[in-house]
Amino acid sequence: MKRTFLAKLHRNGLYCIIGSLILLLGVPLYQLLVLIPSGYGNALITQGQALRWINTHSLLFLGYRALLIIGFALIISLPFTLFRIIVAQEVLGREEEVQEQDEEEEEKQGEEKDQTDKSVTDGMPSFAWRGRGYAVLAAWAGLLGLLLFAAGTLASTLYLLINAASINPQTSIPGNAAPLTGTFAIITFTAGGGLLAMSCLFFGAVIARSGLNLWPGIWVAFGYMALALAALFSASAAEVATAPGTGQGLLSTPAILFFALWVLWFGVMLVRLKPE
Repeated sequence: MKRTFLAKLHRNGLYCIIGSLILLLGVPLYQLLVLIPSGYGNALITQGQALRWINTHSLLFLGYRALLIIGFALIISLPFTLFRIIVAQEVLGREEEVQEQDEEEEEKQGEEKDQTDKSVTDGMPSFAWRGRGYAVLAAWAGLLGLLLFAAGTLASTLYLLINAASINPQTSIPGNAAPLTGTFAIITFTAGGGLLAMSCLFFGAVIARSGLNLWPGIWVAFGYMALALAALFSASAAEVATAPGTGQGLLSTPAILFFALWVLWFGVMLVRLKPE
């Protein structure tokens, strides 16, 4: 593993750690210490009450949403970083297999290394990219999912702030004062969450497929955790799709927290990588 590549992995791992800690600790603590004492919990009962609360606590609301956006923005490099690690691990693992096969051929027959000639193209095993298609899909789905989460949260924040600023706190607020709230929920939690579910599913399947034959035990466990996370994100996406008007669903927060824990695990493994 080249030092420049390793340094980039360490940097991306640090970003993942910071982003995941913001989602895992920063956002819940902000809710507990800042939002709840200001009446945010009661404001979520109806859309009208939420807009009224935002109207009088716009900076607090903006700070809360800013933490979410920053958290997801910091881990934007995760999908393609994990993709590169999978490809690198495939290449190294297949090269070791080729070397072992060559050594066995030399010991048994002393013949020329025909196996190497057949298995290596341009210095790389021809079958080292097996499963690469799923890894590519996982990387792009993860990137788009994170972008939709961040962009959907930003758009929803601006939309709610604009609508809240236009209301009169002294008058009643109609139930459809912010009709696009459900649309932004679909973009964020159904589309974004669904893509993250697909990404976790494919990443987990690629790692779990090779198992301990190619990966250390901690990475195999990481892959199986991705499969569980895919199921949780899928359930959250379906829940929001059935009732988008309520915003995020009951499973949305656990899915984000579980995802943040998974990203933290990934970041720690990255910063602990050492040159071989």
